[in-house]
Amino acid sequence: MNVNYCWLETVRGRRVTCRVSQPMNRRCQASDKPPDSSPAARRSSHRAGRPRLPRAPHSLWWKKSRERSADVSRPCPPHQTTSAPLDGGRRVRGLRGESLELSAPDSAMRSVSYVQRVTLEFGGSLFPHAICLGDVDNDALNELVVGDTGGKLSVYKNDDTRPWITCSCQGMLTCVGVGDICNKGKNLVVAVSAEGWFHLFDLMPAKIADSSGHHEAPAGEEHRPVFKQHIPANTKVMLISDIDGDGRCELVVGYTDRVVRAFRWEDASEGMDHVTGQLVSLKKWLLEGQVDNLSVTLGPQGTPELMVSQPGCAYAILLCTWNKGSLPVPEESNRETPAIRDVILHQTSGRIHNKNVSTHLIGNIRHGTLKLMEGADKLLWSVQVDHQLFALEKLDVTGNGSEEVVACAWDGQTYIIDHNRSVARFQVDENVRAFCAGLYACKGGQNSPCLVYVTFNQKIYIYWDVLLERMESTNLVKILEAEPEYRGLLQELGVDPDDLTAVRALIHQTLYYPDQPQPDSPSSNPDPS
Repeated sequence: MNVNYCWLETVRGRRVTCRVSQPMNRRCQASDKPPDSSPAARRSSHRAGRPRLPRAPHSLWWKKSRERSADVSRPCPPHQTTSAPLDGGRRVRGLRGESLELSAPDSAMRSVSYVQRVTLEFGGSLFPHAICLGDVDNDALNELVVGDTGGKLSVYKNDDTRPWITCSCQGMLTCVGVGDICNKGKNLVVAVSAEGWFHLFDLMPAKIADSSGHHEAPAGEEHRPVFKQHIPANTKVMLISDIDGDGRCELVVGYTDRVVRAFRWEDASEGMDHVTGQLVSLKKWLLEGQVDNLSVTLGPQGTPELMVSQPGCAYAILLCTWNKGSLPVPEESNRETPAIRDVILHQTSGRIHNKNVSTHLIGNIRHGTLKLMEGADKLLWSVQVDHQLFALEKLDVTGNGSEEVVACAWDGQTYIIDHNRSVARFQVDENVRAFCAGLYACKGGQNSPCLVYVTFNQKIYIYWDVLLERMESTNLVKILEAEPEYRGLLQELGVDPDDLTAVRALIHQTLYYPDQPQPDSPSSNPDPS
Protein backbone atom coordinates (compact mmCIF):
# COMPACT_ATOMS: atom_id res chain seq x y z
CA MET A 1 0.00 0.00 0.00
CA ASN A 2 1.40 3.39 -0.99
CA VAL A 3 0.54 6.03 1.59
CA ASN A 4 1.81 9.60 1.67
CA TYR A 5 2.12 11.24 5.08
CA CYS A 6 2.44 14.93 5.77
CA TRP A 7 2.81 16.27 9.31
CA LEU A 8 2.90 20.02 9.75
CA GLU A 9 3.39 21.19 13.31
CA THR A 10 3.68 24.69 14.68
CA VAL A 11 3.64 25.64 18.33
CA ARG A 12 2.55 28.57 20.52
CA GLY A 13 -1.14 28.28 19.83
CA ARG A 14 -0.96 27.71 16.11
CA ARG A 15 -2.63 24.93 14.24
CA VAL A 16 -1.57 21.32 13.79
CA THR A 17 -2.63 19.67 10.55
CA CYS A 18 -2.44 16.17 9.16
CA ARG A 19 -3.35 15.33 5.57
CA VAL A 20 -3.37 11.79 4.25
CA SER A 21 -4.01 10.34 0.83
CA GLN A 22 -6.34 7.64 2.16
CA PRO A 23 -8.03 6.86 5.51
CA MET A 24 -5.80 5.40 8.19
CA ASN A 25 -6.48 3.93 11.58
CA ARG A 26 -6.57 6.12 14.64
CA ARG A 27 -2.89 5.60 15.43
CA CYS A 28 -1.94 7.69 12.39
CA GLN A 29 -4.52 10.49 12.70
CA ALA A 30 -3.50 14.04 13.71
CA SER A 31 -0.31 12.94 15.43
CA ASP A 32 2.13 15.37 16.97
CA LYS A 33 5.16 13.44 15.69
CA PRO A 34 6.13 11.35 12.69
CA PRO A 35 5.69 7.60 12.98
CA ASP A 36 8.83 5.55 13.49
CA SER A 37 8.50 2.45 11.33
CA SER A 38 11.75 0.81 12.44
CA PRO A 39 11.51 -2.71 13.94
CA ALA A 40 12.75 -1.50 17.32
CA ALA A 41 10.12 1.23 17.45
CA ARG A 42 7.36 -1.20 16.50
CA ARG A 43 8.41 -3.60 19.27
CA SER A 44 8.53 -0.74 21.75
CA SER A 45 5.08 0.53 20.71
CA HIS A 46 3.60 -2.93 21.19
CA ARG A 47 5.09 -3.20 24.70
CA ALA A 48 4.44 0.20 26.20
CA GLY A 49 2.90 2.47 23.57
CA ARG A 50 4.63 4.67 21.01
CA PRO A 51 7.59 6.54 22.56
CA ARG A 52 7.38 10.31 22.51
CA LEU A 53 10.18 11.87 20.48
CA PRO A 54 11.75 15.22 21.36
CA ARG A 55 10.64 18.00 19.10
CA ALA A 56 11.78 21.48 18.25
CA PRO A 57 9.50 24.48 17.73
CA HIS A 58 8.19 25.05 14.23
CA SER A 59 9.29 21.62 13.06
CA LEU A 60 8.25 20.00 9.83
CA TRP A 61 8.41 16.32 9.08
CA TRP A 62 7.77 14.60 5.79
CA LYS A 63 7.66 10.88 5.37
CA LYS A 64 6.67 8.74 2.41
CA SER A 65 6.06 5.05 2.90
CA ARG A 66 6.18 2.81 -0.14
CA GLU A 67 5.58 -0.47 1.62
CA ARG A 68 2.97 -1.86 3.92
CA SER A 69 3.21 -0.63 7.48
CA ALA A 70 1.70 -2.14 10.59
CA ASP A 71 0.27 1.29 11.43
CA VAL A 72 -1.95 1.36 8.35
CA SER A 73 -2.78 -2.32 7.99
CA ARG A 74 -6.49 -1.85 8.62
CA PRO A 75 -8.83 1.01 7.62
CA CYS A 76 -10.87 3.26 9.85
CA PRO A 77 -14.46 2.25 10.64
CA PRO A 78 -17.12 3.97 8.53
CA HIS A 79 -17.86 7.54 9.57
CA GLN A 80 -21.25 9.05 10.28
CA THR A 81 -22.76 12.04 8.51
CA THR A 82 -24.92 14.92 9.67
CA SER A 83 -26.43 18.09 8.26
CA ALA A 84 -28.71 20.99 9.24
CA PRO A 85 -30.48 23.86 7.44
CA LEU A 86 -29.40 27.50 7.61
CA ASP A 87 -30.53 30.66 5.79
CA GLY A 88 -28.84 32.27 2.80
CA GLY A 89 -27.81 29.68 0.27
CA ARG A 90 -24.36 28.54 1.40
CA ARG A 91 -22.99 25.16 2.43
CA VAL A 92 -20.33 23.85 4.76
CA ARG A 93 -18.83 20.39 4.89
CA GLY A 94 -16.98 18.54 7.64
CA LEU A 95 -15.13 15.23 7.65
CA ARG A 96 -15.45 13.40 10.93
CA GLY A 97 -12.15 12.68 12.57
CA GLU A 98 -9.96 14.53 10.08
CA SER A 99 -11.15 17.99 9.08
CA LEU A 100 -13.98 20.46 9.16
CA GLU A 101 -14.20 22.04 5.74
CA LEU A 102 -15.10 25.75 5.78
CA SER A 103 -14.15 28.86 3.80
CA ALA A 104 -11.95 31.81 4.87
CA PRO A 105 -8.40 32.97 5.61
CA ASP A 106 -6.14 31.49 8.28
CA SER A 107 -7.77 30.89 11.64
CA ALA A 108 -6.81 31.17 15.29
CA MET A 109 -8.22 28.74 17.83
CA ARG A 110 -8.93 29.69 21.42
CA SER A 111 -10.62 27.94 24.32
CA VAL A 112 -13.76 29.20 26.03
CA SER A 113 -15.56 28.12 29.19
CA TYR A 114 -19.31 28.06 29.76
CA VAL A 115 -20.44 27.73 33.37
CA GLN A 116 -24.21 28.27 33.15
CA ARG A 117 -25.43 24.69 32.93
CA VAL A 118 -28.63 22.82 33.71
CA THR A 119 -28.61 19.05 34.25
CA LEU A 120 -31.74 17.15 33.19
CA GLU A 121 -32.80 13.66 34.18
CA PHE A 122 -32.89 11.17 31.33
CA GLY A 123 -32.91 7.43 31.93
CA GLY A 124 -33.15 6.04 28.42
CA SER A 125 -31.04 5.46 25.34
CA LEU A 126 -31.52 7.38 22.12
CA PHE A 127 -30.47 7.68 18.49
CA PRO A 128 -28.48 10.77 17.42
CA HIS A 129 -31.44 12.29 15.52
CA ALA A 130 -34.01 11.69 18.28
CA ILE A 131 -33.40 15.08 19.90
CA CYS A 132 -34.34 18.60 18.81
CA LEU A 133 -35.23 22.09 20.01
CA GLY A 134 -38.51 23.72 19.01
CA ASP A 135 -41.63 25.57 20.11
CA VAL A 136 -43.91 22.64 20.84
CA ASP A 137 -46.71 24.61 22.56
CA ASN A 138 -46.68 27.67 20.26
CA ASP A 139 -45.84 30.17 23.02
CA ALA A 140 -42.77 31.57 21.19
CA LEU A 141 -40.47 29.85 23.71
CA ASN A 142 -38.55 26.75 22.66
CA GLU A 143 -38.58 23.42 24.44
CA LEU A 144 -36.34 20.34 24.25
CA VAL A 145 -37.82 17.16 22.74
CA VAL A 146 -36.11 13.80 23.32
CA GLY A 147 -37.24 10.36 22.14
CA ASP A 148 -35.71 7.12 23.42
CA THR A 149 -35.46 3.58 22.10
CA GLY A 150 -38.27 2.44 24.38
CA GLY A 151 -40.84 4.63 22.62
CA LYS A 152 -40.98 7.32 25.30
CA LEU A 153 -41.16 10.93 24.14
CA SER A 154 -40.09 13.52 26.73
CA VAL A 155 -40.49 17.29 26.50
CA TYR A 156 -38.39 19.50 28.79
CA LYS A 157 -39.35 23.08 29.54
CA ASN A 158 -37.33 25.90 31.14
CA ASP A 159 -34.74 24.74 33.70
CA ASP A 160 -36.83 22.00 35.28
CA THR A 161 -34.87 18.77 35.60
CA ARG A 162 -37.97 16.62 35.12
CA PRO A 163 -39.84 16.29 31.81
CA TRP A 164 -42.66 18.77 31.45
CA ILE A 165 -44.70 16.17 29.60
CA THR A 166 -44.13 12.56 28.56
CA CYS A 167 -45.83 10.70 25.73
CA SER A 168 -45.87 7.08 24.65
CA CYS A 169 -45.07 6.00 21.09
CA GLN A 170 -44.97 2.68 19.31
CA GLY A 171 -41.53 1.31 18.50
CA MET A 172 -37.98 2.66 18.82
CA LEU A 173 -37.92 6.38 18.13
CA THR A 174 -35.17 7.19 15.63
CA CYS A 175 -35.99 10.83 14.83
CA VAL A 176 -38.13 13.61 16.26
CA GLY A 177 -39.02 17.06 15.00
CA VAL A 178 -41.15 20.14 15.60
CA GLY A 179 -42.88 22.05 12.82
CA ASP A 180 -46.06 23.05 11.04
CA ILE A 181 -46.34 19.76 9.21
CA CYS A 182 -50.12 20.05 8.76
CA ASN A 183 -49.81 23.62 7.40
CA LYS A 184 -52.36 24.96 9.87
CA GLY A 185 -50.21 27.75 11.29
CA LYS A 186 -49.16 25.92 14.46
CA ASN A 187 -46.37 23.58 15.42
CA LEU A 188 -46.87 19.90 16.12
CA VAL A 189 -44.42 17.36 17.51
CA VAL A 190 -43.47 14.57 15.09
CA ALA A 191 -41.94 11.28 16.23
CA VAL A 192 -41.03 8.47 13.83
CA SER A 193 -39.97 4.99 14.92
CA ALA A 194 -37.64 2.51 13.26
CA GLU A 195 -40.63 0.25 12.67
CA GLY A 196 -42.23 2.95 10.52
CA TRP A 197 -44.81 4.41 12.91
CA PHE A 198 -45.44 8.12 12.37
CA HIS A 199 -46.83 9.97 15.42
CA LEU A 200 -48.30 13.47 15.71
CA PHE A 201 -48.71 15.24 19.07
CA ASP A 202 -50.59 18.48 19.69
CA LEU A 203 -49.13 19.93 22.90
CA MET A 204 -51.04 23.18 23.24
CA PRO A 205 -50.90 24.62 26.80
CA ALA A 206 -54.67 24.47 27.36
CA LYS A 207 -54.61 20.72 26.81
CA ILE A 208 -51.68 19.75 28.96
CA ALA A 209 -50.92 22.24 31.76
CA ASP A 210 -51.86 21.77 35.39
CA SER A 211 -51.26 23.75 38.55
CA SER A 212 -47.79 22.29 39.11
CA GLY A 213 -46.55 22.95 35.59
CA HIS A 214 -46.07 19.23 34.92
CA HIS A 215 -48.41 16.87 33.19
CA GLU A 216 -48.22 13.17 33.78
CA ALA A 217 -50.91 10.74 32.80
CA PRO A 218 -52.91 9.09 35.61
CA ALA A 219 -52.05 5.52 36.50
CA GLY A 220 -52.90 3.18 33.66
CA GLU A 221 -53.34 6.04 31.15
CA GLU A 222 -50.84 7.24 28.59
CA HIS A 223 -50.54 10.38 26.48
CA ARG A 224 -51.40 9.21 23.02
CA PRO A 225 -50.78 10.92 19.70
CA VAL A 226 -53.56 12.78 17.94
CA PHE A 227 -52.65 10.90 14.78
CA LYS A 228 -50.69 7.76 13.95
CA GLN A 229 -49.91 6.23 10.57
CA HIS A 230 -47.60 3.51 9.31
CA ILE A 231 -45.02 4.45 6.68
CA PRO A 232 -42.13 2.35 5.30
CA ALA A 233 -39.88 1.06 8.10
CA ASN A 234 -36.15 1.50 8.81
CA THR A 235 -36.31 5.27 9.20
CA LYS A 236 -33.06 7.03 10.00
CA VAL A 237 -33.38 10.80 9.64
CA MET A 238 -36.22 13.27 9.17
CA LEU A 239 -36.71 16.82 7.88
CA ILE A 240 -39.75 19.12 8.06
CA SER A 241 -39.39 21.92 5.52
CA ASP A 242 -40.73 23.41 2.30
CA ILE A 243 -38.70 21.55 -0.31
CA ASP A 244 -40.60 22.50 -3.50
CA GLY A 245 -41.11 26.25 -2.98
CA ASP A 246 -44.91 26.18 -2.70
CA GLY A 247 -44.98 27.65 0.82
CA ARG A 248 -46.19 24.39 2.39
CA CYS A 249 -44.14 22.12 4.62
CA GLU A 250 -43.34 18.58 3.53
CA LEU A 251 -41.98 15.65 5.52
CA VAL A 252 -38.78 14.11 4.14
CA VAL A 253 -37.59 10.81 5.59
CA GLY A 254 -34.25 9.10 4.97
CA TYR A 255 -33.96 5.34 5.32
CA THR A 256 -31.19 2.86 6.01
CA ASP A 257 -31.63 1.23 2.57
CA ARG A 258 -30.39 4.32 0.60
CA VAL A 259 -33.93 5.57 -0.01
CA VAL A 260 -35.41 9.03 0.61
CA ARG A 261 -39.18 9.59 0.59
CA ALA A 262 -41.19 12.81 0.60
CA PHE A 263 -44.66 13.06 2.16
CA ARG A 264 -47.28 15.79 2.42
CA TRP A 265 -50.17 16.12 4.83
CA GLU A 266 -53.59 15.99 3.19
CA ASP A 267 -56.48 17.34 5.27
CA ALA A 268 -59.68 15.34 5.35
CA SER A 269 -61.69 18.52 6.02
CA GLU A 270 -60.49 22.08 5.54
CA GLY A 271 -60.95 24.88 8.05
CA MET A 272 -60.82 22.66 11.15
CA ASP A 273 -58.28 23.18 13.92
CA HIS A 274 -58.00 19.57 15.02
CA VAL A 275 -55.88 17.11 13.07
CA THR A 276 -57.84 15.14 10.49
CA GLY A 277 -56.20 13.67 7.44
CA GLN A 278 -53.24 11.53 6.48
CA LEU A 279 -49.76 11.54 5.01
CA VAL A 280 -49.61 11.13 1.24
CA SER A 281 -46.45 9.95 -0.49
CA LEU A 282 -45.06 12.42 -3.04
CA LYS A 283 -41.86 10.84 -4.29
CA LYS A 284 -39.22 8.21 -3.70
CA TRP A 285 -35.53 8.68 -4.50
CA LEU A 286 -32.93 5.91 -4.63
CA LEU A 287 -29.34 6.95 -3.99
CA GLU A 288 -25.98 5.30 -4.49
CA GLY A 289 -24.76 5.58 -0.90
CA GLN A 290 -26.15 5.54 2.60
CA VAL A 291 -28.36 8.46 3.60
CA ASP A 292 -27.12 10.03 6.81
CA ASN A 293 -28.65 13.49 6.78
CA LEU A 294 -30.94 15.86 4.93
CA SER A 295 -30.76 19.61 4.43
CA VAL A 296 -32.43 22.35 2.41
CA THR A 297 -30.57 25.19 0.74
CA LEU A 298 -31.48 27.92 -1.73
CA GLY A 299 -30.64 27.13 -5.34
CA PRO A 300 -29.38 29.52 -8.03
CA GLN A 301 -32.96 30.59 -8.83
CA GLY A 302 -33.78 31.27 -5.18
CA THR A 303 -35.93 28.14 -4.85
CA PRO A 304 -35.35 25.45 -2.20
CA GLU A 305 -33.10 22.53 -3.05
CA LEU A 306 -33.17 19.28 -1.10
CA MET A 307 -29.64 18.04 -0.32
CA VAL A 308 -28.62 14.60 0.91
CA SER A 309 -25.12 13.86 2.17
CA GLN A 310 -23.41 10.94 0.47
CA PRO A 311 -20.25 8.94 1.29
CA GLY A 312 -16.95 9.99 -0.22
CA CYS A 313 -17.26 13.75 0.42
CA ALA A 314 -20.27 13.97 -1.87
CA TYR A 315 -23.83 15.20 -1.72
CA ALA A 316 -26.87 14.79 -3.94
CA ILE A 317 -29.54 17.27 -5.00
CA LEU A 318 -32.98 15.62 -5.08
CA LEU A 319 -35.33 17.16 -7.62
CA CYS A 320 -38.97 17.69 -6.66
CA THR A 321 -40.84 16.95 -9.89
CA TRP A 322 -44.39 16.37 -8.67
CA ASN A 323 -45.40 19.97 -9.48
CA LYS A 324 -43.72 19.92 -12.88
CA GLY A 325 -44.92 16.62 -14.30
CA SER A 326 -42.74 13.80 -15.49
CA LEU A 327 -39.41 14.74 -16.98
CA PRO A 328 -38.62 13.36 -20.46
CA VAL A 329 -36.29 10.37 -20.36
CA PRO A 330 -33.68 9.98 -23.14
CA GLU A 331 -34.02 6.83 -25.21
CA GLU A 332 -30.61 5.54 -24.14
CA SER A 333 -31.64 5.70 -20.46
CA ASN A 334 -35.01 4.02 -20.74
CA ARG A 335 -33.73 1.00 -18.86
CA GLU A 336 -32.56 3.04 -15.90
CA THR A 337 -34.56 3.36 -12.70
CA PRO A 338 -36.87 6.41 -12.97
CA ALA A 339 -35.64 7.78 -9.64
CA ILE A 340 -32.05 8.15 -10.88
CA ARG A 341 -32.89 11.02 -13.22
CA ASP A 342 -34.11 13.05 -10.24
CA VAL A 343 -30.82 12.68 -8.31
CA ILE A 344 -27.91 14.99 -9.17
CA LEU A 345 -24.70 13.83 -7.50
CA HIS A 346 -21.90 16.30 -6.69
CA GLN A 347 -18.37 15.37 -5.63
CA THR A 348 -17.27 18.25 -3.43
CA SER A 349 -13.60 17.31 -3.19
CA GLY A 350 -11.25 15.67 -5.62
CA ARG A 351 -8.89 14.74 -2.78
CA ILE A 352 -11.08 12.02 -1.29
CA HIS A 353 -13.07 9.38 -3.12
CA ASN A 354 -13.22 6.72 -0.42
CA LYS A 355 -16.81 5.66 0.20
CA ASN A 356 -16.06 5.05 3.89
CA VAL A 357 -15.62 8.81 4.37
CA SER A 358 -18.94 10.57 4.85
CA THR A 359 -19.93 14.21 4.56
CA HIS A 360 -21.35 16.74 7.01
CA LEU A 361 -23.63 19.25 5.28
CA ILE A 362 -25.18 22.55 6.28
CA GLY A 363 -27.23 24.68 3.90
CA ASN A 364 -28.74 28.16 3.97
CA ILE A 365 -26.27 30.01 6.18
CA ARG A 366 -27.78 33.32 7.17
CA HIS A 367 -26.31 36.37 5.40
CA GLY A 368 -23.67 34.20 3.75
CA THR A 369 -21.77 33.82 7.00
CA LEU A 370 -19.94 30.74 5.72
CA LYS A 371 -19.20 29.77 2.16
CA LEU A 372 -17.43 26.53 1.42
CA MET A 373 -18.20 25.66 -2.17
CA GLU A 374 -17.73 28.06 -5.07
CA GLY A 375 -19.83 26.45 -7.78
CA ALA A 376 -20.25 22.72 -7.44
CA ASP A 377 -16.79 21.34 -6.78
CA LYS A 378 -14.35 24.10 -5.81
CA LEU A 379 -13.04 23.88 -2.25
CA LEU A 380 -12.08 27.29 -0.87
CA TRP A 381 -10.43 26.42 2.45
CA SER A 382 -10.54 24.04 5.38
CA VAL A 383 -10.04 23.96 9.14
CA GLN A 384 -8.27 20.93 10.57
CA VAL A 385 -9.43 19.28 13.79
CA ASP A 386 -8.13 16.18 15.55
CA HIS A 387 -11.38 14.82 17.00
CA GLN A 388 -14.04 12.57 15.51
CA LEU A 389 -16.96 14.85 14.64
CA PHE A 390 -20.46 13.44 14.59
CA ALA A 391 -22.76 16.47 14.71
CA LEU A 392 -22.83 19.78 12.86
CA GLU A 393 -25.23 22.58 13.81
CA LYS A 394 -25.64 26.33 13.33
CA LEU A 395 -26.05 28.97 16.02
CA ASP A 396 -25.61 32.73 16.37
CA VAL A 397 -23.37 32.93 19.44
CA THR A 398 -22.24 36.54 18.95
CA GLY A 399 -25.69 38.13 18.64
CA ASN A 400 -24.78 40.00 15.45
CA GLY A 401 -27.35 38.24 13.25
CA SER A 402 -24.78 36.01 11.55
CA GLU A 403 -24.68 32.31 12.25
CA GLU A 404 -21.63 30.34 13.30
CA VAL A 405 -21.09 26.63 12.71
CA VAL A 406 -20.98 24.37 15.78
CA ALA A 407 -19.30 20.97 15.42
CA CYS A 408 -19.31 18.37 18.21
CA ALA A 409 -17.08 15.33 18.69
CA TRP A 410 -17.82 12.11 20.54
CA ASP A 411 -15.50 13.06 23.41
CA GLY A 412 -17.34 16.34 24.04
CA GLN A 413 -14.92 18.61 22.18
CA THR A 414 -16.99 21.36 20.55
CA TYR A 415 -15.82 23.78 17.87
CA ILE A 416 -17.52 27.11 17.10
CA ILE A 417 -16.35 28.60 13.80
CA ASP A 418 -17.29 31.86 12.07
CA HIS A 419 -16.92 33.08 8.49
CA ASN A 420 -13.43 34.46 9.19
CA ARG A 421 -12.39 30.96 10.23
CA SER A 422 -11.93 32.06 13.82
CA VAL A 423 -12.37 29.02 16.05
CA ALA A 424 -13.54 28.87 19.65
CA ARG A 425 -13.17 25.51 21.38
CA PHE A 426 -15.25 24.23 24.30
CA GLN A 427 -14.72 20.94 26.13
CA VAL A 428 -17.47 18.96 27.91
CA ASP A 429 -16.22 16.68 30.67
CA GLU A 430 -17.99 13.52 29.44
CA ASN A 431 -18.38 11.54 26.25
CA VAL A 432 -21.42 12.48 24.17
CA ARG A 433 -23.96 10.25 22.45
CA ALA A 434 -26.18 13.00 20.98
CA PHE A 435 -25.88 16.75 20.46
CA CYS A 436 -27.97 19.66 19.24
CA ALA A 437 -27.68 23.43 19.31
CA GLY A 438 -30.25 26.19 18.99
CA LEU A 439 -32.46 28.55 20.93
CA TYR A 440 -33.95 27.36 24.22
CA ALA A 441 -35.92 29.20 26.90
CA CYS A 442 -33.98 28.03 29.93
CA LYS A 443 -34.25 31.06 32.23
CA GLY A 444 -35.65 34.56 32.13
CA GLY A 445 -38.66 33.76 29.97
CA GLN A 446 -36.79 34.25 26.69
CA ASN A 447 -34.89 32.15 24.17
CA SER A 448 -31.11 32.16 24.32
CA PRO A 449 -28.41 30.26 22.41
CA CYS A 450 -27.86 26.86 24.00
CA LEU A 451 -25.70 23.76 23.54
CA VAL A 452 -27.35 20.45 24.46
CA TYR A 453 -25.34 17.31 25.20
CA VAL A 454 -26.69 13.83 25.96
CA THR A 455 -24.06 11.77 27.75
CA PHE A 456 -23.66 8.06 28.41
CA ASN A 457 -24.29 8.63 32.14
CA GLN A 458 -28.06 9.17 31.86
CA LYS A 459 -27.73 12.96 31.90
CA ILE A 460 -28.63 15.81 29.56
CA TYR A 461 -26.53 18.94 29.93
CA ILE A 462 -27.88 22.25 28.64
CA TYR A 463 -25.37 25.09 28.49
CA TRP A 464 -27.56 28.15 28.15
CA ASP A 465 -26.84 31.72 27.12
CA VAL A 466 -23.62 30.67 25.35
CA LEU A 467 -22.95 34.14 23.96
CA LEU A 468 -19.49 35.37 23.01
CA GLU A 469 -18.59 39.04 22.70
CA ARG A 470 -16.41 38.22 19.70
CA MET A 471 -15.09 35.18 17.89
CA GLU A 472 -11.59 36.38 17.05
CA SER A 473 -8.79 36.50 19.59
CA THR A 474 -7.78 39.94 20.86
CA ASN A 475 -5.79 41.66 23.63
CA LEU A 476 -6.24 44.56 25.97
CA VAL A 477 -4.27 47.01 23.83
CA LYS A 478 -6.50 46.43 20.81
CA ILE A 479 -9.61 46.89 22.93
CA LEU A 480 -8.31 50.16 24.37
CA GLU A 481 -7.34 51.46 20.94
CA ALA A 482 -10.98 51.23 19.91
CA GLU A 483 -11.96 53.72 22.64
CA PRO A 484 -12.10 57.37 21.44
CA GLU A 485 -10.46 58.84 24.58
CA TYR A 486 -7.59 56.33 24.59
CA ARG A 487 -4.97 58.41 22.79
CA GLY A 488 -5.83 61.58 24.67
CA LEU A 489 -5.40 59.94 28.08
CA LEU A 490 -2.03 58.50 27.11
CA GLN A 491 -0.81 61.89 25.96
CA GLU A 492 -1.90 63.42 29.29
CA LEU A 493 0.21 60.78 31.05
CA GLY A 494 3.18 61.59 28.85
CA VAL A 495 3.10 58.32 26.93
CA ASP A 496 3.33 58.22 23.16
CA PRO A 497 0.28 56.23 21.91
CA ASP A 498 2.38 54.90 19.02
CA ASP A 499 5.11 53.58 21.34
CA LEU A 500 3.79 50.06 21.90
CA THR A 501 6.51 49.17 24.41
CA ALA A 502 5.72 52.17 26.60
CA VAL A 503 1.99 51.51 26.38
CA ARG A 504 2.43 47.88 27.44
CA ALA A 505 4.65 48.92 30.33
CA LEU A 506 2.06 51.43 31.52
CA ILE A 507 -0.73 48.85 31.33
CA HIS A 508 1.41 46.31 33.18
CA GLN A 509 2.18 48.78 35.96
CA THR A 510 -1.46 49.89 36.23
CA LEU A 511 -2.74 46.34 36.53
CA TYR A 512 -0.10 44.78 38.79
CA TYR A 513 1.76 47.62 40.55
CA PRO A 514 -0.66 50.56 40.77
CA ASP A 515 0.97 51.98 43.94
CA GLN A 516 4.49 52.14 42.53
CA PRO A 517 5.75 55.19 40.64
CA GLN A 518 6.16 54.90 36.91
CA PRO A 519 9.73 53.90 36.00
CA ASP A 520 11.84 56.13 33.82
CA SER A 521 12.39 53.35 31.30
CA PRO A 522 9.05 51.73 30.54
CA SER A 523 10.61 49.44 28.00
CA SER A 524 12.41 47.57 30.80
CA ASN A 525 9.15 46.25 32.24
CA PRO A 526 8.02 42.78 31.22
CA ASP A 527 5.63 42.39 28.33
CA PRO A 528 2.08 42.02 29.76
CA SER A 529 0.89 40.23 26.67
